[in-house]
Amino acid sequence: MLVNGKKYRTIWINKQNKEVVCVINQNMLPFRFEIAEIKSSQGMFDAIKNMTVRGAPLIGAAGAYGVYLSLIEAKRKYKRPDDVDKYVLEMCELINSARPTAVNLKWAVTKTLEKVLKQKTVSAKINSALNTASRICNDDVRACRKIGTYGREIIRKLSAKKQNGLVNILTHCNAGWLAVIDYGTALAPVYLAKEAGIKVHVWVEETRPRNQGARLTAWELEQNGIDYSLITDNAGGYVMQKGMVDMVIVGSDRTTLTGDVCNKIGTYKTALAAFDNRIPFYAAVPLSSFDLNMKDGVKEIPVEERSPDEIKFAEYYEGGKIHKGLITFESVKIRNFGFDITPSKYVTGIITESGIIKPNQKSIRNLFK
Repeated sequence: MLVNGKKYRTIWINKQNKEVVCVINQNMLPFRFEIAEIKSSQGMFDAIKNMTVRGAPLIGAAGAYGVYLSLIEAKRKYKRPDDVDKYVLEMCELINSARPTAVNLKWAVTKTLEKVLKQKTVSAKINSALNTASRICNDDVRACRKIGTYGREIIRKLSAKKQNGLVNILTHCNAGWLAVIDYGTALAPVYLAKEAGIKVHVWVEETRPRNQGARLTAWELEQNGIDYSLITDNAGGYVMQKGMVDMVIVGSDRTTLTGDVCNKIGTYKTALAAFDNRIPFYAAVPLSSFDLNMKDGVKEIPVEERSPDEIKFAEYYEGGKIHKGLITFESVKIRNFGFDITPSKYVTGIITESGIIKPNQKSIRNLFK
C-alpha cells in the first residue's frame, strides 16, 4: 500500500544485505515513518514481543524470517548440521513464546522449520528458510487480495441499497495492511471498494490501550485516501444505535473450528452492539488464522495478558519524541487483557480467501478439505 505516495510491504529482505530483515516500525507510527533493521533471531523475538511488528499474519511472516536469521547465526557458531538444528529449535521455541494468542506465529514457524529440517546442508537449510518465508509473504498478499475481492461484493450490495451509495463501515483495532504484508484483512474490502469506485466511510475505533485504531488504522486510511472518522471505543455503540453504521468488519488472531473469533480486546462489545442493532458483523480471516484444534474459543484460546504500563501510561508526541504520561495513580491495580473472544452466534459471516462462509463447524471443515 501507499506511504507518502510510495508503495511498501510491511516486511522484506534488505537488498544490500540479505542477512538483514527490514520492517516498518509500528511503534513509531503515526508520528514518524521509520524502517527497523532486524539482524538476529533475538532481534526478531523482541520486535514481535514489543509490537514493532503486529497483526497475526505479519507476526507469522516475521516468525518465519526469524527462523531464517537463526540459521545464519547457527552457521557462524557451529559446523555440524545437528548442532545447527539444535540451536534453531531453541530459537524457534523462543520466537513462538513472543505472542501466544495469534495462531499464525506458531503456524509459520512450524511450517518453515519442517522444510529446514529436511535439508542436509546448512546452506540448503538457509535457502529453504528464506524461500519459505518469502512464499508465506507472497501467499498472504494473494489471500488478502482475495479476501478483499469477496468482501467488496458485500459492500457493493449495501451500496446499491443506499440512496447516496455511501457505505459506512466500522472496524476495531488494526486489520489493515500494517497487520499483514499488504492490503489487510478487514480493510482489504475497503481498499478494493475504493479501487472499484464504491463510496465508503470508515468509523475507526481508537482501540485502547495501545490505540492501534488511532495510530495505525487512521494513519493508513489517510495515506491511501479513504474517508474515515476516528471515534472512542465507547462511541461505537452510539453510532450503530443512530443508524450511522451499515456493517462491521474486524480481523482475527485466532478463529476456532466452530467460528468463534478472537480479536483485540473490545471486539466482543462491538459485536454485541452490532447484534442488538441488527448490523451485520463480519470477521475477515485468512486460512492461516484458523485453529481447527479448538472448538470453544472462550474456554480454550490463550489470551495474552500484557504489561500494566500500557494502561497506566498514555503515549503522546511532543518535541519530535514519543513520551509517556501517567493517567492514573502510581499504585493502581491493573489487569491488561490483550484479546477477547466473540462467540460465533454474533458473527454474520467469515470472509476468507476461499469465499464467505457461515461461522460453523461444517462450513469451516469444508474450507480445509
